[in-house]
This record gives sequence, structure tokens and C-alpha cells, in this order.
Amino acid sequence: MDSKITYNLRENYLLNELSEKNVSKNPINQFEIWFKEALSSNIKEPNAMIVSTVSNEKPRSRVALLKDFREEGFVFFTNYLSDKGKEIAENANGALTFFWVDLERQVRIEGEFEKVSALESDEYFSSRPRSSQIGAWVSKQSEDIPDREFLEEKLLSFEKEFENIEIIPRPENWGGYILKPNYFEFWQGRPNRLHDRIAYEFNNGDWEIKRLSS
Repeated sequence: MDSKITYNLRENYLLNELSEKNVSKNPINQFEIWFKEALSSNIKEPNAMIVSTVSNEKPRSRVALLKDFREEGFVFFTNYLSDKGKEIAENANGALTFFWVDLERQVRIEGEFEKVSALESDEYFSSRPRSSQIGAWVSKQSEDIPDREFLEEKLLSFEKEFENIEIIPRPENWGGYILKPNYFEFWQGRPNRLHDRIAYEFNNGDWEIKRLSS
């Protein structure tokens, strides 16, 4: 194996710049500006994010989809009995990372996870395609299973169970989490690896803005 195969993989970032003088004073507003630009740029899955949790003092990460953001925080939905659900129950500290490579931008967000209300989970569940609703009943997320056929057999079983039911109920072990942020970092790629990094830290009821070295 060529251990140096990635040595020459590099980009010189030239698209934009980021200054503490022109960012919003509120990081949620700044995120909204960047997110809308990601949407208008036709980036595939602009709401894809890395969700990081803590298990036994070790970080664990996976990709999930952002479904809502607001002043309070950032929302996604999952199985509460999944590995990440169990980890959040043990340690609420976590982080989200967005990387929009076409815009040469990254956003890191740190904070604490909480479950959203049952009402919010119900509302989102009811908006999902019927097939996805049934899938939430089928999957015991993160559990060992013998093979793919096991899932497909369960799918057929639940499809039969719900075939005469118009409104499929939300499983009790499925719902939303919100990350309530206390730290943001906005990263804009710049030439010569001298990137722009603007951080927001929540202190004494307000957001403090500072520039970080690249």
C-alpha cells in the first residue's frame, strides 16, 4: 500500500472571505445566511451533518440530516434506542459539523442534546412518507441482525399489520433531539491555508465573537 497516496491531494481555496467585522452578531442568523447560500448553490444534501456524541469518554460520529433550526437550536430525528440515543442519555454533550465543499465552508457547533417534545416528534413523523413511517417500526437501529432478509421479512410483516390503518402511529422509541448550542465556529477556506475562522462563545447571556488562527 502506498502510505503517501494522499500527500498531493490539496485545494487552494479562493471563493470567499469571512471577517468578524461583517458576520452577524447572532450565530444562528449567521448559520441561516450560510445555509440559504448552500441551498441556492444546489449542493446535494446541504442539511447533511456529522453528529458527534460521547461514549465512555470517547467520541463517536455519524452523518444525519438536519430537519429544523431555530434560535433554540438544531433538530434531527432518530431512534432513541440507537447507539447515539443511548450515548445522549448517558452524556448530553455533543457536536454537529457541516461541510459544504463547493462553498469551501465548514460550521462546527457544540452544545447539549435534549429530546424535542412528543408533539414536535409526532408532527414530523406524520409528514414522512408512509414507507419511512413503516421503516421506523421495522428497524431496531444499531442492533445486530442476522442478514438483510431479516429486515425485509419484518418490513413485509409491518406492511401487512398497517395495510388497513390510515394513520400510522409514531413508535415511542422514535423522535427528535435538539442540540442547544453554546459554541459555534465558522470556517471559510482561504489561499495558502490561511483560513478564516470566526468563533462564537456563549458567556454571561450573550455571544462573544472572536477570530481564531487558521
